[in-house]
Amino acid sequence: MRKIIVLAMALTFTSVGVISCKKDVSQLGKSVLNLGGADDANAIIDFNNNFLDSYKNTSRHIESILKYAEAASAKAKGQNVTMMPIVISSMDFSFGKIKEVPSGFGKDKTAIEADFNTYKAKKENITKKFEELKSYMTSEDYKDDKGAKADAITKEIEADAQAVFTSGENVVAKIKPGTDAAEEVILKDHPMKEYIVSSKGIMNSLDATIDVLDKQYSGKFNEAEAQKKYDDLAKNVEANSKLDFNVKDPQYSYKKSQFESFNKSASGFLDTYRKLIRNAKGAGKISDSDIQQIDSSYESVLNSYNSFVK
Repeated sequence: MRKIIVLAMALTFTSVGVISCKKDVSQLGKSVLNLGGADDANAIIDFNNNFLDSYKNTSRHIESILKYAEAASAKAKGQNVTMMPIVISSMDFSFGKIKEVPSGFGKDKTAIEADFNTYKAKKENITKKFEELKSYMTSEDYKDDKGAKADAITKEIEADAQAVFTSGENVVAKIKPGTDAAEEVILKDHPMKEYIVSSKGIMNSLDATIDVLDKQYSGKFNEAEAQKKYDDLAKNVEANSKLDFNVKDPQYSYKKSQFESFNKSASGFLDTYRKLIRNAKGAGKISDSDIQQIDSSYESVLNSYNSFVK
């Protein structure tokens, strides 16, 4: 069964508003302009944000279904299962906002559509299979077939889950070039460009940090490597926190508090990170508790960032 740790996905779930670190629009950015200008760029960014929100919520929902299916299969075979995992209904509003893959993706549109359609179909099938499994368990039909159907449904859910994760990651990878180009188009003369670019730098550093921690959590703790990532991230957080949010346009005045909240969340992540390093150094490995706290802290930073750039 594919185990998902939300923090391992890192920037997969970072929404974009209007981000660029180049002074001039790139060739890809110009192609977006030629296709449909700002409208095309906005359509790409909307698709990116809606899909990432959907993928984030769907991944968590599927993870809870996988845990339920695993427990159901065990219980149906007569194994002692103290309590069945709770699966909370998931309302994927962002997915409902996606009507089509924007034409602004150009030559990549067909490939994106193929993965998106797989994501959609497998996502829907998992929901149906979960309802079937839940009915089977509630009625205790497993007493008639000794859990055979539970095993069959669980295997199908696991296969579909893997397909969702694979197709979802493929979509994320394929939409990135077009999204980056769209960001260039929109942000080129944006009043908040400096602050968004700097904050994106923190998220990039955080992404690299999370990738290292994820690998070390699954393997051996490397203090030197973890400390280096901490130092890199701390440097970016410090630089961003020192920026004086001085945007003249009054329509962005409320963004100052969001910018400060983002920096506060990033500093909080560093606090949690120091604790993880200290504990892992003593134990020789990263504990479940510490990785969960890092995950929660990362979510706080991510949510603050998304609020700021949207």
